[in-house]
Amino acid sequence: CITLKYKSDQFYDVIKLGRTQLQDAVPVTMGQTFHAYYTTLKEEGQRIQREAALFYEINLGGTAVGTGINTHKKYAALAIDHLAQLSEKPMVMAADLIEATSDMGAFVAFSSSLKRTATKLSRICNDLRLMSSGPRGGFNEINLPARQPGSSIMPGKVNPVIPEAVNQIAFQIIGNDVTVTMAAEAGQLELNVMEPVITYNVLESTRLLTSGVDLLERLCVRDITVNEGQCRHWVEQSIGVVTALNNRLGYQATSQLATQALESGKSVRALVLEQQLLSGAEAESLLDPKGMIRPNVL
Repeated sequence: CITLKYKSDQFYDVIKLGRTQLQDAVPVTMGQTFHAYYTTLKEEGQRIQREAALFYEINLGGTAVGTGINTHKKYAALAIDHLAQLSEKPMVMAADLIEATSDMGAFVAFSSSLKRTATKLSRICNDLRLMSSGPRGGFNEINLPARQPGSSIMPGKVNPVIPEAVNQIAFQIIGNDVTVTMAAEAGQLELNVMEPVITYNVLESTRLLTSGVDLLERLCVRDITVNEGQCRHWVEQSIGVVTALNNRLGYQATSQLATQALESGKSVRALVLEQQLLSGAEAESLLDPKGMIRPNVL
């Protein structure tokens, strides 16, 4: 997360073309994009910590089915207090030991939070792959560090292998979560006999997510650079900037401008000036990408 925050500061002033549904939209900055990545992963880390706190509630002393048979009446409280001292964690006795013996809700919630984080991490990797695509036939907005010699058949080709590896890690975590969910559902009556596979998959997902985040930060995000010229080129050629004229010219007129720009190959700015819809100063002001990256209606 810290590296993403650093990159958001580094790319703060780099204007890039925003895209929705893979179509041209209004401008954003590369810094805003990376700050959004930072925010979403920071929030997910906090959620994982909250879900992990569910494991502090334990059923120690419930014995076979949660009734506490064959234990002294003070055993559970003393044992849990001792475990809390050993672990230095705020362990507490479950309110209902029978429920706690059969219920796997904490594992389902924690696994789900790992899956949710992995899903977001994978989506970020998809963005990195798209923004670095090319370099001649794609977006070519950022450069990912080269981590392999290249293609086995195409010299000089550098593949986004680190984001691709993290994508695959995320897929495995998502699959593990399905296993945890089904195993938690499959328990019957006073005991869930599927605990081994639940534990195995939760631990594997935790290990994989930790490794995936470290891999992406250390071997990819840390050394990403941005192609400012290419980012500027896409913004200048974009039809999406016509959105900034809605309040001045109206939606119908700007829609017609967008169609004309697409059909003629001319820029929105050129068409506005050619048709004398705005003065040069007005066009320059309204179509300045820097004015489109924040609220701008007076």
